[in-house]
Amino acid sequence: MAIKRNRLLIGGVLMVALAAFIAISIIPLLGTSANHNASTTATYPDDGSGDPQAELQRRADGYASVLEREPDNQTALRGLVETRIQLNDLTGVIDPLERLAELNPDIPDYAVLLGQTQQQLGDLESAARAYRTVLDISPGNMNALQGLVGLMMSQGRPQAAIGLLQDTLNDAAQANQVQPNAIDTTSVQLLLAQVYVEEGRVEEAIALYDQAIASRPEDFRPLLAKALVLRNQGQVDAAGPLFADAIALAPDQYKDQIQQLAQSETPQTGAPNSASPDPSANSEPANSEPTNSETIGENESPASSEADSAQ
Repeated sequence: MAIKRNRLLIGGVLMVALAAFIAISIIPLLGTSANHNASTTATYPDDGSGDPQAELQRRADGYASVLEREPDNQTALRGLVETRIQLNDLTGVIDPLERLAELNPDIPDYAVLLGQTQQQLGDLESAARAYRTVLDISPGNMNALQGLVGLMMSQGRPQAAIGLLQDTLNDAAQANQVQPNAIDTTSVQLLLAQVYVEEGRVEEAIALYDQAIASRPEDFRPLLAKALVLRNQGQVDAAGPLFADAIALAPDQYKDQIQQLAQSETPQTGAPNSASPDPSANSEPANSEPTNSETIGENESPASSEADSAQ
């Protein structure tokens, strides 16, 4: 039982610490500009209640009214998605987000956000279909890969997740010849290594980290990942130089947080200490909102500007 707890701890630490380093940033697609477009947003008098939820509902109703007249108005579709997210009405997000994905097949993040929302609502079949729609066109899209791998792991299908990632790595050389950097091999290796760690296959994970370090010595991510695993295996002396190298190579915005990870105490019992990231934290961009992320750095939540401003 202690071994199982420690395995989950290691995997949890890695997912929290590395998820944002692996993924391509989700564009704040739902953000709005400062220029107000009165023709796009139906307006209603303020009800005077001062209730933020009532104001959000008023805006959502306004966007829905616009869409009755102009069903493909993308500013209204984005506004409706954003306000319903803030209202925690994820079911109401599905229809406008599906339409945005249909209208913008060249912007895969809409389909990723749709998959995240469907996954949050428990519609796993639709979520998998949304992720695969993106991967059929862009097999190296890390947001879609992370979403589908996370879904498979939540279903207790680690071999399916491993197979997906191994196939992606096998196809990387050819894909990158056709389109340079179509698949970020290092990011896929890191994601596969996370799965290995979750399954207790630590030696295979470390072998992948070593491959990534050798192929991209300027990249701090595999150094950090290997350091975390070694430390949690009790190899503190071996982990120390890797943490130092990761800090030296990391962009400035990540250095402090990596330093905190390096200085946190090594868990001894399989239970997290107060200085360690919560192993139960979800590494997917979707938590209560489909674009929310509390991981380090790159994943962005939707812009919080006024919903009745037009883009």
